Parts: sequence; structure tokens; C-alpha cells
Amino acid sequence: MQGRIFSGIQPTHGIHLGNYLGAIRHWVALQSAYDSIFCIVDQHALTTLHDSHGMRGNTREVAAALLASGIDPRRSILFAQSTVPAHAQLAWVLSCVSPMGWPNRMTQFKEKAGKDRENAPVGLFTYPVLMAADILVYKATHVPVGEDQKQHLELSRDIAASFNRRFGAELFPLPEPMILGEATRVMSLRDGTKKMSKSDPSDQSRINLTDDADAIALKIRRAKSDSILGMSHDPEKRPEASNLLTIFAALADRPRAEVEAMHAEASFSEFKTRLAELAVEKLAPIAGEMRRLLADPGHIDRVLREGAERAAAIAEPVLAQAYDLVGFLRP
Repeated sequence: MQGRIFSGIQPTHGIHLGNYLGAIRHWVALQSAYDSIFCIVDQHALTTLHDSHGMRGNTREVAAALLASGIDPRRSILFAQSTVPAHAQLAWVLSCVSPMGWPNRMTQFKEKAGKDRENAPVGLFTYPVLMAADILVYKATHVPVGEDQKQHLELSRDIAASFNRRFGAELFPLPEPMILGEATRVMSLRDGTKKMSKSDPSDQSRINLTDDADAIALKIRRAKSDSILGMSHDPEKRPEASNLLTIFAALADRPRAEVEAMHAEASFSEFKTRLAELAVEKLAPIAGEMRRLLADPGHIDRVLREGAERAAAIAEPVLAQAYDLVGFLRP
């Protein structure tokens, strides 16, 4: 194994193609090369979701999506963040070695809090410190992240280095970011300038991992197009064409330039027909397996429970080391 990876995903309803292409498919590929830990970060989700029924349902839905996509719980560890207390316990220690100015620089807090910063939850502000604890409590060496999380990972490195200096020990490695492959940012099918999102009011803007073959094909055929002959990648002038080319390249696991050359003479409608066939081939089996898994929530819960036990077996000794270094008494 080349090291240990840790990555997390929030439990949200309506997990979609952007989540799959930007993260999940890479996690599946990384399992064979790295000691892999994947976490459904329900504590992070608490900053925005306050519905207990929705939280449990979303957690199971995301777990089903990961399992259906190829995450193997025999090779990797899959669990829910809140079931391993060491995350929150280490986060408090790390928050005490992190200057206020560090999380205050995080652009995601400013974007999500907006103009109403005074009423934003404290957890949204300290989110990056908990994220650092998520990673460091497993001494992860690599973290697959999207571009929007890269700043948070840089903060995790700063916090790890700060702890190590403060207590004169090399307890935590400085985790390296892994930004992988095509389609790290998938755009809406209805507007190529906006990111694909579950919050978009139009279900036609995204392909949900629960969509069946007919729905997948229909959404791609209805995707926004332009009147230019031939497919070319130009995000400024042709955002929709560029997005669909990127999606095709990711699903086919080919370089985008190669896909662009293959379809240089194709009409938009011809290209969408080929993309629809490819998307159905790749995604419809995932949707079918998700439906099977969600029909047996007890199985999903068992997988997550066993994953939590394995995760805790790694995290608790690291937390104990951190507690010893800061001078906490053992019970």
C-alpha cells in the first residue's frame, strides 16, 4: 500500500452525477492502492440539516451509493463520522492550537454564511478544524478532495504542523491533496456555467444516482445545447458542450482531448445520443444496486457499524497519543 487516504462526503438526499464523477469513482479506484477510509460526515452536515429523520435517511442513501458504486467494505473502512467519538474529541484539542485568524480566512465560511454571519452556527466557522481532526485522527497521508476543499486541506496541514511544533512531537503527518482526473467539477445540464447541484429546483439539471435508464437518457437528450456543428471544449464560449465532453471523458475513462477529437464533426444531437448510451451503461447498474440496498436498511447499518468499529480501532490510539502529549490524565 502507498499510504492511507481519508475522505468524507456529507449525507445529502439526491446524490448525483457530480458527486460520482468528482469523488466516488476515484475512491473506488484508490481502494486497491491505498489503505482507504471513507466517512459519511454527518457531524459536518449538522451545520445545515436539523431533521433527525432526514439525517438518518440521507446517511443510508449515501452509504448505498458508495457501496453500489464499488466501495468494498472488506477492503476499505466505511462509517458515519458521529459513531467514532475520537473525531470530535481531537477537534477540541486542535481548536486550542489553531489561531482564530486561520478559520476566519476560509472562503467557504464567508460564502455559506453570506451577509448573516452573526447568525451563522459556530460549527460552520469551526468546520475546517473538525475536518482536520477527521483526517489527522487516522494519520492519513493523502486526501482526495475537490478544488472547493483544497483550502481546508491546507489548513489541516497548518494545524498538524502547529500541534507538532507546540508539543515537540511528530505525531501527525502533513496530508497531501489528491485532485484526480476529468470532471472534478461537473456543471448543470441546463446551464453549463453553474455547478450541478441537488439544490437546483429543476430535476432536469442533474442526473441522480437513483435515476433509471429512461430518466438518464431523457435528461441527456434534453440537456442544453448550441447550434455550432462539431463538439469542442471551450468553457467560455461553449459551456454546455464543454461540460458534456467532460462528462463523456470521465464516464469513458478517456482523456477529454481524445473524446473531443472523436466528435469533432458530430452534431450536438448525435453526441448526446452517444453520451446517453454511455451514461446508461455506466450508471443504470448503480441505480439498480442502490434500490436493492435501500430496501434492506439493516444491512447498510451493519456495514456502517462494522466500519465504525474498525475506524475506532485506528483513531482511539492516535487520540490517546494526542491526550498524552497535551497532558491529559488517563481515566
